[in-house]
Amino acid sequence: MKDKIELKKYYSTKEFLENYIYEENNLGVECTEEGTTFRLWSPQAECISLNLYQTGDGGNAYKQIPMKKEEKGVWSWESKEELHGVYYDYLITRNGEEVRSADPYAKACGVNGLRSMAVNLKKTNPKGWEKDQTPEEGPERIVYELHIKEFSWDKAGGFTEEYRGKYKAFTCRHTTLNKDGIHPTGLDYLKELGVTHIQIMPMYDYGSVNEAGEDTEFNWGYDPVNYNVPEGSYATDARHGEVRIREMKEMIQAIHEAGFGVIMDVVYNHTYSLDSWFQRTVPWYFYRVFPDGKISDGSACGNDVASEREMCAKYILESVLYWTEEYHIDGFRFDLMGLLDVDLMNRIRSELDQRYGKGKKIIYGEPWAADQSAVEGGRKLAAKENIGLLDENIGAFCDSTRDGIKGSALRAKEAGFINGAEGKEDEMLASVAAWCVNPYQAEGFENVKAPSQIVTYVSAHDNHTLWDKLKETVPEEECMRLNKMAAAVYMTCQGTLFFLSGEEFARTKDGQDNTFKAPISLNRINWEKAWENRELVHYYQGLIALRKQLSGLCDKSKDSYKQITDMWKEKDVVGFTVLNDEASRWSQVKIIYNAKKSSYKVKYLDDGWEILSDADDSWCWKKGICADRQIEAAPQSVLILGRK
Repeated sequence: MKDKIELKKYYSTKEFLENYIYEENNLGVECTEEGTTFRLWSPQAECISLNLYQTGDGGNAYKQIPMKKEEKGVWSWESKEELHGVYYDYLITRNGEEVRSADPYAKACGVNGLRSMAVNLKKTNPKGWEKDQTPEEGPERIVYELHIKEFSWDKAGGFTEEYRGKYKAFTCRHTTLNKDGIHPTGLDYLKELGVTHIQIMPMYDYGSVNEAGEDTEFNWGYDPVNYNVPEGSYATDARHGEVRIREMKEMIQAIHEAGFGVIMDVVYNHTYSLDSWFQRTVPWYFYRVFPDGKISDGSACGNDVASEREMCAKYILESVLYWTEEYHIDGFRFDLMGLLDVDLMNRIRSELDQRYGKGKKIIYGEPWAADQSAVEGGRKLAAKENIGLLDENIGAFCDSTRDGIKGSALRAKEAGFINGAEGKEDEMLASVAAWCVNPYQAEGFENVKAPSQIVTYVSAHDNHTLWDKLKETVPEEECMRLNKMAAAVYMTCQGTLFFLSGEEFARTKDGQDNTFKAPISLNRINWEKAWENRELVHYYQGLIALRKQLSGLCDKSKDSYKQITDMWKEKDVVGFTVLNDEASRWSQVKIIYNAKKSSYKVKYLDDGWEILSDADDSWCWKKGICADRQIEAAPQSVLILGRK
């Protein structure tokens, strides 16, 4: 068999490119009442047998069928039977050796994804699915990141016992704390909080949890096995492939009915293992390799997917389109987007725009990688330094804003603007205008086209929670005040707002910064804490409600930086004015970030201003409190003033 270097060269030859790029969108299994067709792309195969099974694991094949060699490296077999619920895999002969593989294009699978399953997708639709649709969007998108198991694992959440940690937990209506009927949890809690979109951490089929194991097994899930299949550990039955599909759809339907959009966390940059269905069907095609034979590992997960190769790019694009069409997904968060090439990301954006309207489906990702990657053909990667090459409706997590506010996510003791670092004023002012304006040339994002390209945040599942980060840098008695300040800073910056579930109630992971496989008892959402810290939750609610009324901050267009005026700075203090449209309640808003441990007297304030939010109360805007000309910004706080 050719080694990986020879294969890498072969895949770039004119012969391969002319003869083996398959353009149709029908790989995998098509299963309807009229019949079932199997298609697999495996150009170097000498022969392929399709094996059919009655179960998703165990037992021998009840039928083995030679497949027909078609054009462009595709093998097929067609039956007039509807083989819904039949499991299958492939026995591929290549260079005289046999290898068994599941279907990389599968839409369903058995337990732990080792066998694929033929599925008539119409039979998996819950009642009313054809009427399911994305809720109408308001003036602003505010994204809340959560993990399916974490969301409902806590008994205090009041979810149905057998649905805890499952897709079905989202279908539990009007849950309350310890079922007291008073304090909302679940989706009702999120509705009161004011978020508009729920970003769900990996829910495709991943390899790091045993679906046949104990319910307490936990992982974040950044370990893809079957990209187009829901994860089985979140289903009430992982052994029957149709169940996970139906229950994920029920979850999405329930979230939509509650008024939220659904954003899917996708990990196309690497696979769980190099011994993947990609590798078994087309060795080394889907992976990057350096010229010296070293396997590319910019993901720090053992491999990098070769998104620049046409059949790989086509796979990723079709996968994204499949999730939007079949599961009604409203947007995608791309893990390590900095490993995917710019051309592919722009192609995905364009295809989604053509189908659903410009910018309607949300796209953003991490504009970085863990290390260098062996990208071929001189392709540019969708990394921070190349944001100017991306479509204006492809967003990127802004680590410059994140770290500027509260300090490095990678160095626990390093502080930011709010918790004592000096010289961060320039970064704060650049953050306000989503790095589209950088008046003092702070180091950070360059060539940003519009705030639509910036995801503004201070915490995500990676690294410390905001609360734990603050505890590393300041005395605990300052943490609550600084948590409020951090929220008020990023919620008054342009860009798309994003935060980790529980940030709003001082979520802690006992100081651990990377809990991807820590026990669910540590990772779970603590619903009692949400009510113990309801003052902080209330503060977030007020900020979110106020944000939605400030058009100058919500505007994502390329000229929106013009709505930010009068930027100024002093040591540990910055200020600026936001101009809003005519329909807004306040034509102007003045905002002061005071990181000092002493009060800051607001200068040159004339008549007609009212307090919209201060250190303790983010709901002042409801009360019509006039601002005295001598008003001061409290220590370590954000003061927001408005005028008609």
